[in-house]
Amino acid sequence: MKTETLALKSNCCRITLHGGTKCLWSYRTVKSEGEFRIAPPVFEVDGHARAAALTEIAPGGEPIRLSNGATEYRLIGRFAEDQDLSLELVFRVTEDNPVVRFRYVLHSAAGRKLTKTQGRDALTYLGIESADSPLVKEVRFSEFNGLAYSFVLVEEPVAARQFEDAAQVMGPMLVGGNGRQTWLVAYEHGSQVPDAFLSFHLTPGRAVSLRAVKGNYWNGQPLGPDQPYSSIWLQFAAVNGSERELADAYRTFVLRHMTLNAESRKPYIFYNTWAYQERNNAWKGTRFLDSMHQEHILHEIEIAHRMAIDVFVLDTGWYEKTGDWRVNLKRFPDGLKAVKEKLDGYGMKLGLWFGPLHAALTSAMHKQHQDCIVSSRGKPAGIHQIWETEESQNLCLVSRYADAFADELIRLVKNVGVTYFKWDAIGQYGCDDPGHWHGDASTTPEDRADSYAFQLGLAMAHVVDRLCAACPEAIVDFDITEGGRYVGLGFLGAGKYFLMNNGPYFRNYNIPDVVRNWNNIFVWPGPARGWVCRTPLTFDKWIPSVLFLTHYLPDDPADSQLINIASLILGQNGIWGDLPAMSEEGVARFGHLLGLYKQVRDDVTEASPIITGHPAGSPEIYEKISPRGRGAVCLFTSAGGRYTYITEHPVVPEFYATDGTQVTFDAKGRAIITCAFERAGAKIVYFGVSA
Repeated sequence: MKTETLALKSNCCRITLHGGTKCLWSYRTVKSEGEFRIAPPVFEVDGHARAAALTEIAPGGEPIRLSNGATEYRLIGRFAEDQDLSLELVFRVTEDNPVVRFRYVLHSAAGRKLTKTQGRDALTYLGIESADSPLVKEVRFSEFNGLAYSFVLVEEPVAARQFEDAAQVMGPMLVGGNGRQTWLVAYEHGSQVPDAFLSFHLTPGRAVSLRAVKGNYWNGQPLGPDQPYSSIWLQFAAVNGSERELADAYRTFVLRHMTLNAESRKPYIFYNTWAYQERNNAWKGTRFLDSMHQEHILHEIEIAHRMAIDVFVLDTGWYEKTGDWRVNLKRFPDGLKAVKEKLDGYGMKLGLWFGPLHAALTSAMHKQHQDCIVSSRGKPAGIHQIWETEESQNLCLVSRYADAFADELIRLVKNVGVTYFKWDAIGQYGCDDPGHWHGDASTTPEDRADSYAFQLGLAMAHVVDRLCAACPEAIVDFDITEGGRYVGLGFLGAGKYFLMNNGPYFRNYNIPDVVRNWNNIFVWPGPARGWVCRTPLTFDKWIPSVLFLTHYLPDDPADSQLINIASLILGQNGIWGDLPAMSEEGVARFGHLLGLYKQVRDDVTEASPIITGHPAGSPEIYEKISPRGRGAVCLFTSAGGRYTYITEHPVVPEFYATDGTQVTFDAKGRAIITCAFERAGAKIVYFGVSA
């Protein structure tokens, strides 16, 4: 088959394989004459740069229809200048979405090596011309904002002089456009800005190339018949329209088509026990694990059920020891059977906390994986107690330990019934051991350390994918409430993020910690916590907020509860606090308003956000209306007064509004919402509910 005629088609685009030195493949939107030409990857093999210009590209098997609606195509061709090397191209294309997910797999028939003759990564993933795109923007998802103490969305225009200066930008996304078409290119990896593992290189003539920076492979990494090199997943998309249209399409891609682990995209309402454990320690002087016992947990489940919570998460302390992750029978004599029975009776799911790197010194996991202990410069990781349980040591996920950990999680699904896994305490750096899978004794410690940091997120995704393949009902949240974590698009191909718990510490604001020994500022009822927790909702433009679990407080009084309910239903969907201390009226308030939310939560999750104002401003408004006219509008203010908002989208006439809210409709079917606030507070309007 001739390369020029080999094409992949969908209702949105056409991908044509060319195999040339300047254009490996091209992307063309439907009803557009112009095309985007993607330059081939360039690898350094045995000290020589090898561009993947291919003599011929042929199908590598039949297309595979995936459960997420995408079709996977595999094609393969030999390098024109090195016939021992071949490149496998893997494309995932969705019929009605313009985003194409792709990666490259480099094969060698003989024993070869990937090298770094200049002492740094020598790998270019792709190139693209942007001369016809006067407007280019860098989109960052991993900038840690000290004010909110959270990762936040940052969008920065790329100036013309940056191309002339051959600047580099981290991304992981670039967006370009010319008023007629808008496109994006992105990579699926993660790290905290500015710690780049890949970057977009800008050159005069407005050319862009995506290149490795560090850790993408190690010097001397074997490349042979049984050791191919697989790139990370990359993305490209274009639409005949504006950036907003592209963002809407991309958001749908992330929600529906990016992962095979569909359960992670569902808008469940989560409750986590940690805030209760933490506030008792800070305010009452008890131990963190004193409340982690069967009687108390069963009592909390009763309240959580009446509040309409879906997933009940036991945070740290439910286990006997890390590594083996057996239920602590002193705290739960029947091994969580009574807890699981009560949850099942209420249609709720069981969630548990994990430290994936931790293994107690007496655990079977630790004893059987001595070769997997994290080490740096020849020194094994330190030994430390994990939340009032046994002393533990960290094991390396970029080793054979990863599959053993996955097996342990699968066992817990089958034997205990857990379906939600909260992963905590995974820093991106820490291991340079030459006996693991991120380098060997022939490479430098720095090279091995960078390779570990690069591969850690890939290993995490591997564990999640193994778990979900065996147990499709499973969900994994990765805690990124602190900096220095693997944050970006990479983990979203497998799971979701636990974005924020308590937010900033006193030290972040240069305030001495003088309030009953609790380091966090925003742990009290009132509007302030909502200001901080709603700040990252700007992610929702590109990535659905349902993938950024954030916890709001259920505590009385009613005004504070309404603020927290109005905030969490925008998609972050998390609750924690002191459930037994809530008033009966407060429990009923949550149950009623969250029960209404459940009638439209799929619409809210689907809807791209329309945001007016900013957190702590007056007014601050979020419109989340689906194409069916169903969803919610939430309004916040920091000052009393009367405010009016007209929805951008038409809505269905059936609605429910909280007190102090009037709703009428204009000739276009849009809602005219008028709210009267006596003081700082929130209002909710649901469209498409039966009250």
